Amino acid sequence: MPNLNGKTALITGASSGIGAATARELAQAGVTVGIAARRTDRLETLKTEIEATGGKAIILEMDVCDVASVEAGVAKLVDATGTIDILFNNAGLMPLSDIDQFKTDEWRRMVDVNINGVLNTTSAVLPHMIAAKSGHIFNTSSIAGRKVFAGLTVYCATKHAITAFSDGLRMEVGKKHNIRVTCIQPGAVATELYEQISDPAIKAQMEDLRKEMTFLEGNDIANTILYAAQAPNHVDLAEIFIMPTQQSW
Repeated sequence: MPNLNGKTALITGASSGIGAATARELAQAGVTVGIAARRTDRLETLKTEIEATGGKAIILEMDVCDVASVEAGVAKLVDATGTIDILFNNAGLMPLSDIDQFKTDEWRRMVDVNINGVLNTTSAVLPHMIAAKSGHIFNTSSIAGRKVFAGLTVYCATKHAITAFSDGLRMEVGKKHNIRVTCIQPGAVATELYEQISDPAIKAQMEDLRKEMTFLEGNDIANTILYAAQAPNHVDLAEIFIMPTQQSW
């Protein structure tokens, strides 16, 4: 089992939910966490929490849609720690709506954050991992990256893209550069994503789901990431499909 103590991780979307939970979990394992998001006030709070328990955190104000912002954040983390061993592409949006509502601004924003954001961050970090001939990239996809649901059409398209990108990336950089790639595919998770839904009918459907099952929590995903990161070096948990026990679809 690899010892993560002294490693460095970059976590996007770290201001809440899965990202914040993973930052806490990795910091407890001795990883210096670069916590990246646009909401730096939340990052300040998270940094304080991590340092109170003996961890190390570096705040990175980052907009994953802005290439210059991503490159500046990556440079800051590398300057501080020397390298990036783990990348967790976690930033994402889920403003669901039916296609015939024509919320086209939301469609474009999802494509920009959920797809281009992952590409921007990966392209900035990957050269450092290639130079080190080691690294582990985690991408957050979803059950929506395996199945399609009405009302989630554009979101599903973005997450299918991340699932495909993750598998292709694994094929290209695994053997050649000794870099592992893991695609995390959660079912229903209690996060702030549901607050982004502007379509009242879809939002009501999502709220009803909370009454039907116990959702996963951010810590459940964080524990899964820690497990995959600590797997022996010759083991790549390429896809992890993690579901609430009560979720039947």
